[in-house]
Amino acid sequence: MTSVDELFKRPAIPSQKRKFEAPKDPNELYKSVKLSQNGDIRTSLPATTADEEEDDDTAAGPELPPDLEDPGSDEEGRFFGGGVDKDTRQMMDFVDLRDQDEGVQKAEKIDAGWLRKTALSFEKKISKNAELRAKFEGQPQKFMASEADLDESVKALSILSEHPELYPEFARLGCLASLVSLLSHENTDIAIDAMQIIDELTDEDVSATQDQWETLVSALLDADLLSILHSNLSRLNEGLESDRTGVYHTLGILESLASHPSHAGTISTHPSLLPWLLARSLAPEKTTSQNKQYAAEILAILLQSSPAASIPRFLSLSGPDAYLQALAPYRKRDPPRGTEEEEFVENLFAGLTLCLSTSGGKAAFLEAEGVELCLIMVRAGKLARPRALRLLDHCLGGSGSGSGTGSSAAEGAATAACTRLVDAAGLKPLFAAFMHRATDRGATEHILGILASMFRRLPPESAPRIRLLGKFVEKGYEKIARLVAVRQEVAAR
Repeated sequence: MTSVDELFKRPAIPSQKRKFEAPKDPNELYKSVKLSQNGDIRTSLPATTADEEEDDDTAAGPELPPDLEDPGSDEEGRFFGGGVDKDTRQMMDFVDLRDQDEGVQKAEKIDAGWLRKTALSFEKKISKNAELRAKFEGQPQKFMASEADLDESVKALSILSEHPELYPEFARLGCLASLVSLLSHENTDIAIDAMQIIDELTDEDVSATQDQWETLVSALLDADLLSILHSNLSRLNEGLESDRTGVYHTLGILESLASHPSHAGTISTHPSLLPWLLARSLAPEKTTSQNKQYAAEILAILLQSSPAASIPRFLSLSGPDAYLQALAPYRKRDPPRGTEEEEFVENLFAGLTLCLSTSGGKAAFLEAEGVELCLIMVRAGKLARPRALRLLDHCLGGSGSGSGTGSSAAEGAATAACTRLVDAAGLKPLFAAFMHRATDRGATEHILGILASMFRRLPPESAPRIRLLGKFVEKGYEKIARLVAVRQEVAAR
């Protein structure tokens, strides 16, 4: 007897699901008859009974002897295969072969010969565009075609970033000077494309040797690249997407140069670039943009790569005071996680930390009330707390160095910072952060550095030193117990 399970057993499902087919339009039924290539009529309708009988009559009976076969049925005759004669087939084969030869483009070899040919074409297009612009000034329709050709020629240079071995030859041909000159072209689209090419050629991801890269950059700097970049920035409106991209590529070029100490010094001593970077990084914006964050990042790179040249310029522009004002809003709130604003704040803290390596930087930090702002951030316990502790650690510690300053000036600035911290009632929030178990390892290390600097620099029997010692005595020597616990944790690692 059939079981209940077998009665309700699912039928076998085909492996491939059939796709839904839309119903055909009745009018399409009249279009089913098509013409073949040779003009014969073909139909997709099913064969009729008469046609089937005719086919049966044709196929009936024994095969004819070879000598009685129809001469016209020979394969070399008029019809064979798909119903195309021999001459037509040969013509079709010839056309197919020619199309195949034209469709297959041989990969062009990128070598010195190709570079010379490309450079010559590039120079000709620059000259032609300049000539037509001068001849038909006020009639852009007369020179727009030449500008389109020039723009295409500029973009074609992008492939050089994949062949850095050609950099020396490219510089020798003088094309780099021509490329730099296009940064000031009247058509900003061409100027922006030229910026992009220079950005790609100088990018650190290019697999060029140091000599190849230096040859390229030296030729660019000899063509007054930095001054032209700065003058070009004044005409770019970041309210437009294309111009904003141009500013981004300019910052990319500066970043590539700033990563090398020798060129970082050149940028730092340029009369206009470092002030522009500072102003751009502090420009008021409702939402922190990528270019604003990028400018702050390049400033931090310059302060790290070439401190002897960049820090004095930064101090002369009141950079520490401007950075502290920009950081003041973050004493009460945190920047959104994973945003440009968060990275911008990190770069501001990094720039200030680098400035505190000099006695001049410490003095400017104290004058701008940086110690007081850092203590407020430590009390608030926001994202800025560990960064503020790092600033205090660098301000109170280190010997400091700088142009025209000696170790005595640096020690004096550090001692003044230690005294300022105690006078600003900074011991309470400092020890509160030290006793908090949630304080991470990095922040704890900075707190220990601050305490060590104060013990080392505060004069004996002075009021600030006595107040510091009193903190270790109160509440049953709990700070000393915490010190011992930290010492044991470190020893156990």
